[in-house]
Amino acid sequence: MRPTRSRTTFAADLMEAQMLIKETDAMRVLSIARRLTIPDVKRESAALAPKIEAEMERSRLALAGPWIFIAQNLPKNAKTLFDWRICRPVTGGEDYRGDLDLIDLEPIMVASARHQGPMRSLFTQGYAPLVEQIEMSRHNFSGESREIYHRWAGQGARYHEIEIQFGLAN
Repeated sequence: MRPTRSRTTFAADLMEAQMLIKETDAMRVLSIARRLTIPDVKRESAALAPKIEAEMERSRLALAGPWIFIAQNLPKNAKTLFDWRICRPVTGGEDYRGDLDLIDLEPIMVASARHQGPMRSLFTQGYAPLVEQIEMSRHNFSGESREIYHRWAGQGARYHEIEIQFGLAN
């Protein structure tokens, strides 16, 4: 006789995303960089996103993708400072003369997984399983990580779709 699994257990297993190794696309982004802690990201992203959107409109840059947060050496605790960048992919800007950073991101190899659910479970059900899968696969972290907000329903919403990417070293 086969053991049965509850629907809750089965659903939880499905929510644990599977790692995918892929190359990111090259893209141009309008962005702002900060040095902050993990708890600061919520406040800073809420304050900086409207500035980027206003600059896109002022400079007539066309939207080319979802919000991306890029971290360098993301810490494992809430107190350590790290370098963070909020980005919005755009097209155009060859003659951009604004106050924000317009940068071209080169393609990189990443280990990627999608987290579907509330923000409160992003680290426990998104980051932690992906880090474990990367470590078990014996890939090496490059130090860069990204969050791509494919579906964002606002602060406090019960469902978001966020792709987590960890850059891989050669």
